[in-house]
Amino acid sequence: MENKFSNKKALLSLAIGGFGIGLTEFVIMGILPNVANSLAISIPEAGHFISAYAFGVVVGAPLLTSFSYKFSPNRMLLLLMVWFTVFNTLSAFSTNYNMLLVMRFLSGLPHGAFFGVGAVIAGKLAKKGKSAQAIATMFSGLTIANVIGVPIGTYLGNQYHWSASFIMVGVVGVVTLASIFYWMPKFNKEEKSSSETEQKGLKNPELWGLIALTTIGTGGFFAWYSYIAPLLMEVAHFSESVVSYAMIIAGIGMFIGNFLGAKMAEIFTPLRSVLISLLTMTVVLTVNSFIASNGVLALILTCLIGLIAFSISTPIQMAIINSSKGAEMLGSSMNQSAFNMGNAMGAYLAGLPIAYGYSVTSSSLVGAALAFSGGCIAISILLYRHRKIKKGKQRAYTCNA
Repeated sequence: MENKFSNKKALLSLAIGGFGIGLTEFVIMGILPNVANSLAISIPEAGHFISAYAFGVVVGAPLLTSFSYKFSPNRMLLLLMVWFTVFNTLSAFSTNYNMLLVMRFLSGLPHGAFFGVGAVIAGKLAKKGKSAQAIATMFSGLTIANVIGVPIGTYLGNQYHWSASFIMVGVVGVVTLASIFYWMPKFNKEEKSSSETEQKGLKNPELWGLIALTTIGTGGFFAWYSYIAPLLMEVAHFSESVVSYAMIIAGIGMFIGNFLGAKMAEIFTPLRSVLISLLTMTVVLTVNSFIASNGVLALILTCLIGLIAFSISTPIQMAIINSSKGAEMLGSSMNQSAFNMGNAMGAYLAGLPIAYGYSVTSSSLVGAALAFSGGCIAISILLYRHRKIKKGKQRAYTCNA
C-alpha cells in the first residue's frame, strides 16, 4: 500500500513538472502585446519568443537526453528542472529583445528531455499493463496548465507586469524540484546500451515514420489552434473576452482527451488508437470549417478538437518507446521535438491561405489535410509491420521445412 502511494506521489511530481512546462510554453501567447510594449518591439517581433522556445525544444531534446546515461534518472530530472527554473526566472528580468530571445531558447532546451526521461520513468512506476495511464498522469500536468495555469499566468502578466508570469513559472519549477527530490523513488543509473543496440533502435524505419507522423499529424491541431482567436472573433463574432474562456474550454477537452487516449491505447494498440484519433480529427476539423460561424457549435467543437488532439499524446509516446528499443529515452524525447516542429509547421502552413486573402476558416481545412496525412502515415506503418511479421513467419517456415 505504501509503495502504491509512493508511486502516485512520484507520478504527481512529474505532473507538476509538466504543469510548469505547459505554463511557460503557452502563457507567452496571452501576454505577447504587453511584452511587445514593454520592450518597444512589434507584436510579430515578440512572436519570435514563441519560435525561440520551440527551437530550444527541438535542439535540447536529443542533445540533453544523450547525457541521460551519465546520471541516475533522479539526478537527470533534477538537473533538467534546475535548468528550467533558472532560465525561466531569468526571463522575467530580461530588459531587451535579444536577452529575452536567448532566455526563451535556453528555457526550451530541457522541455523534451524532461518528458522523454519522465515517460520512461512513468512506465517503470506503473503496474503491469498500466503504463499508458502512468504516462497520461505525467502529461495531465500539461493539460491542467492550459485550464488553470495559463489563465492565471496571463492575468498576472496583464494585471501587473509580464515578468510576473515568468516568476510564476520559476515558482512552479522550485515546487517540482522539491517534489522530485522527496517523492521520486531512487532509480539506479541506466546502463548505456551498446552502440550497436542504440543505433539499431535509432535506425528502425518505424521510429522515423512515427516521428514524421507526430510532426505532420499533430501539425493539424496546431494549424487550427494557432488561429483560434481570429476564428472565434471574425467568424463566430465573439468578443475578445470570450476567447479566454474558449481557451479554457479547449484545455478541459485536452485534459479529458489525455486520459481517453491512455484508455484507447489499452483497448487497441497505441498506433491504432493514434490512427483513430487522427481520422476523427480530420472529420471534425473539416466540419469546423463549415459551421464555425455558429457560436455555440464553434465552442462545442473547440472542446472536442482539444479532446481529440490530446488523445494522441500518450499512445504516440508509447509507440515511440516501443519502436526505439535500446534508445528509449532518446526516442521518447525526440518525439517532443516532433510535437514542436508540428507546432511551427502547422501555424506556418495554415497562415498561407489567410495571407492570400482566404477566410480564417481555411486554417481548419489545412489542419484537416495535415491530420489526414498523419493518418496515412499511421496506415503505412501498420502495413509495414504486417509485411514484417509475414516475412518473419515465411522465414521461420522455410527454416523448419
